[in-house]
Amino acid sequence: METIKARFELLDPRFEGVGGDECMERIATGCRWAEGPTYVPAGRYLVWSDIPNDRMLRWDEMTGHVGLFRSPAGYTNGHTLDRQGRLVSCEQGNRRLSRTEHDGSITVLADRWEGKRFNSPNDVVVRSDGSIWFTDPRYGITSDYEGNRAESEIGNDQVYRLDPETGTVEVVADDFVRPNGLAFSADESLLYVVDTRRKHLRVFEVHGDRLKNGRVVAECAAGSFDGIRLDDAGRIWAATHEGVHCFDPDGTLIGKLHIPEKVSNLVFGGLKRNWLFITASTSVYSIMTNVRGVVTASGTGGRPGR
Repeated sequence: METIKARFELLDPRFEGVGGDECMERIATGCRWAEGPTYVPAGRYLVWSDIPNDRMLRWDEMTGHVGLFRSPAGYTNGHTLDRQGRLVSCEQGNRRLSRTEHDGSITVLADRWEGKRFNSPNDVVVRSDGSIWFTDPRYGITSDYEGNRAESEIGNDQVYRLDPETGTVEVVADDFVRPNGLAFSADESLLYVVDTRRKHLRVFEVHGDRLKNGRVVAECAAGSFDGIRLDDAGRIWAATHEGVHCFDPDGTLIGKLHIPEKVSNLVFGGLKRNWLFITASTSVYSIMTNVRGVVTASGTGGRPGR
């Protein structure tokens, strides 16, 4: 395990006091494109996707061992845990949303909208009512690198909500170019959604099963945004090409955590939700911080730990 000097950059007084370990640890490397980190509290391990290699990997917190979780994995991208602690996954290659049951079997939750196959589900969060919200850009069908080349049957890149009772899939936002990372606020009254192609982050008011009054809250000045997380102070932590950017809820960029590779995603984990895990190009980094990941009304932070 390699250690790297941690560099937090203060850009605004509101970031003052935010920090953590003096060094980050590279807990895993050798991926082609690491994505979708999710911390599983019950097992005290981290699972993530290595998309082009069509596999999921697992890091054991107790032993530090890195091993194979699943292969082939349907070119999975983002993951989360539901309210029963089951892993919900976006399978880009299979163009579906699936759930890993406690016995290891896989249940297909949804693979179509109005009879048409999804593009390639990308990222996912679960609300306290059990509904599953996910993004569906075309990254997994534009080539064979992160999925299987195909034409879009829907013809648009949308954000969806899966009803937990009926299994019905409904569009909640259809005006994105490439919707990507998403996260709920602590009280679930707001949903933040990245548009990677437009290089901005939007926030919506959540009214039952609908989104309203969407607006741009932040723009990316370092490549583009990917995955996002919130801490328990409501600050937004976003993956960018130069590291992790931290935004005040009003959209002001207040600080950065620099990473030596392009960052794809991140998650707060550990027993206190203050252990930040970062997937970045070929590697996974970890650093203990003095902030905690948000806990939503569901008690999971949208992605438990995650």
